[in-house]
Amino acid sequence: MEEYLSKIKTQSAMKKVVEKAKGEGKKIVFTNGCFDILHQGHVRYLSEAKKCGDYLIVGINSDESIRNIKGNNRPFMTEGARAELLAALCFVDGVVIFPEEDPLAIIKYLQPHILVKGADWAEDKIIGAEFIKKTGGDVKRIPLIPNISTSNIIRRIIDLNSAQNS
Repeated sequence: MEEYLSKIKTQSAMKKVVEKAKGEGKKIVFTNGCFDILHQGHVRYLSEAKKCGDYLIVGINSDESIRNIKGNNRPFMTEGARAELLAALCFVDGVVIFPEEDPLAIIKYLQPHILVKGADWAEDKIIGAEFIKKTGGDVKRIPLIPNISTSNIIRRIIDLNSAQNS
């Protein structure tokens, strides 16, 4: 087994890691998303998120929750594959899968110090922001790379495929 796979934890195992890290005085950073088709924008975003604290946890939507959010044609990559790719990144310290469509339950369960989302989210729309602030934490918004998204990659693949088949 690859060593980085040990970064992928169940929710209860991640809670223990968080409690230990907090006991050591570490600042816990949490971010979340689908991370379906990992790309340059994701990598830069997560690298910046890590700089916000000491221990970066990435919560990813389960396959079922992505289907509920984005439709039956998604995700392209399974939750296991997405978790493994994220865990392989040196600046990601932990990965946890959550079954809900939004991350509020896992945020409340883990109680990170810092919640990070992309700057495309208005702070008052960031799920979990109110909870984090009430518990004395902080919410950070990180600028994204323009025009780099999974949806744009998918559109480009479809366009290229259509052009080749016409």
